[in-house]
Amino acid sequence: MTSTLPPGACNAHCHVFGPRTRFPYAEDASFVPEADAPKEALYALNDRLGLQRCVVVQSACHGFDNRAAEDAVASRPSSYRGIALLPTHIGDAELRRLDVAGFRGVRFNFMGHLGRHTPIEEVLSLAGRFAPLGWHLQIHGDPALLTDLAPALRRSPTRVVIDHIGRIDASRGLGQPDFRALLGLMAHERFWVKVSGMDRITRQGPPYADALPFAQKLVAEFGDRVLWGNDWPHPNHAGPVPDEQQLVDLIAEMAPSESARHALLVDNPQRLYRFGDQP
Repeated sequence: MTSTLPPGACNAHCHVFGPRTRFPYAEDASFVPEADAPKEALYALNDRLGLQRCVVVQSACHGFDNRAAEDAVASRPSSYRGIALLPTHIGDAELRRLDVAGFRGVRFNFMGHLGRHTPIEEVLSLAGRFAPLGWHLQIHGDPALLTDLAPALRRSPTRVVIDHIGRIDASRGLGQPDFRALLGLMAHERFWVKVSGMDRITRQGPPYADALPFAQKLVAEFGDRVLWGNDWPHPNHAGPVPDEQQLVDLIAEMAPSESARHALLVDNPQRLYRFGDQP
């Protein structure tokens, strides 16, 4: 069955790659995609799925050169927003420029396959500088590292968004320490979570029956601080590439009521990313 999404539904996590002839990949990139995934392909996919709003997350393959993501946002300035990758010494003027360009936060990777980890105190210092812009921290972390970082993250001066259900291992069940640690963070009002990445935390594969209960619990308990995205084009994916329509159809199972789906797809993204607020 094909799901009907509410007007203004948001894909809050995806990427663009290249095209490399215009936006070359970083020389020291932790990975280089086999094929480009340009903005035109992203627009076509979101339009086909009924996702009218979108958040383009800067990919590690482009490093700190945010031009590809910025270009994708610039072509749809009212309905698309960006999340940057930035060095912690970035100047305040560049932060303000990116804010005007539609960026709303900075992502930090704490996954082993994505290279060196930025010291958390430097991350929090930068967060203090972009807090006046209303930006947030986005954290993509191995679950063990995320647990270790939890005390520091609780000191964040801004909201903190945890990617992909904290990258927990779905086979270990709802009672596992890593998921309990994520629930502990979510008990604090400044924390949000993306119920994306069921295809990454599963150990059974589609239709992700082992992963679905984690998303359902997060939506049920923290419905005003959850976000959904499809993670297109699924970089560094170990298993079979997900079926995009199947990922959309699973929204109805993780958020079974109309009000829960509206919060997940419309209200929460609007509060965090401020669509349509052109300067």
